[in-house]
Amino acid sequence: MSRPIGIGPAGPAVSKSAFSRIWTTNEILLVGFGDSVTAGFGARKGFSYFDRLVANPADEFADMRDISLKIVFPNLRYTNLSQSGSTSLEHVEKQIPKLSMASSNVMGIVVITTGGNDLIHNYGRTPPREGAMYGATFDEAKPWIANFSGRLDAIVTQIESNFPGGCDIFIADIYDPTDDYGDIQRTGLPAWPDAPKILAAYNDVIHGMGEKDRHVHVVNMRDGFLGHGIHCTQFWSKHYDSNDPHYWYYSNLEDPNERGYDALRRLFLIEMQKTFSLEK
Repeated sequence: MSRPIGIGPAGPAVSKSAFSRIWTTNEILLVGFGDSVTAGFGARKGFSYFDRLVANPADEFADMRDISLKIVFPNLRYTNLSQSGSTSLEHVEKQIPKLSMASSNVMGIVVITTGGNDLIHNYGRTPPREGAMYGATFDEAKPWIANFSGRLDAIVTQIESNFPGGCDIFIADIYDPTDDYGDIQRTGLPAWPDAPKILAAYNDVIHGMGEKDRHVHVVNMRDGFLGHGIHCTQFWSKHYDSNDPHYWYYSNLEDPNERGYDALRRLFLIEMQKTFSLEK
């Protein structure tokens, strides 16, 4: 896709006052799980959302200087176990088992992006199946949606059991590069009539985890990116953003570009700020 990407900061403002003091001196372990969004595919080193959660790059935007987890958690350690191209099946089977048991004096902060590759792979080139369901009807997808719910339960349960000192899990829902129109065929991919319904069902599963587990906090990436997909330049479209009518996705359509990663780290930080009750 070729769309104007703009320059400068992207996404919502983050409160500087909340990051002007130490949140805790306890030992914190930040862990990244999931797919290429958490792996930072398409971004330079230091400019993915995970990297920018940890620390500000040298040329940080003025409004985000000294706004990072290293500022508020002086005893922060971090590891990113995510892998580009991975699906939720691989997250539960391969990534989560890599998480070692933490000491009881360590608090975990876990960030996750999962499920997006389940939907978009294999771009309609192969018949739809679980983990690569592009082109599926909603009826075909129903058992795969149910299985995704079970996998997410298993992921959360395992993470919580590996942090006896407690943890908070921040999971992003899945964005829609068609800006809520469902016209994926405009990108050159095959039309997929049931995609909006299946995407909504996956996001319902993710939001449901946030409702039933107090340690799980959903980062609303879908709504945060609306207006910055393939319809970003169309002033008549329903989510047009006149303040930033630019494309936040990478050239492969399924990952953010660097401005998108900037916006995403802001969405994560705002949810973290609310979770730790530092500012109402």
